[in-house]
Amino acid sequence: MNDYWVVTDKTTGKIIAHCGEETDALMMVGFCPHKRTYRKQRYILDQVIDVFSTVDNQLPGQVGLPPAKEALPPVEIQLKLVLPESELDPVVV
Repeated sequence: MNDYWVVTDKTTGKIIAHCGEETDALMMVGFCPHKRTYRKQRYILDQVIDVFSTVDNQLPGQVGLPPAKEALPPVEIQLKLVLPESELDPVVV
């Protein structure tokens, strides 16, 4: 259990601090003992629900995408579509 202590103002009920140790809460109350109080706060543990999921490790492909409007050119044409080599000297930095 993860209990903690809450320091509050007696007059307004405003929360001043949340302390993990009781000694820290006592120190905070000690600064102004006639206006402050502290109490132990506990978690109310609820039911634990285990959730399992399965994932399809494949890409969805064209799911939700429109069909292609034009086909890619053949590989031979793609190889011809490269930039020519430059005849200039490379720049050395």
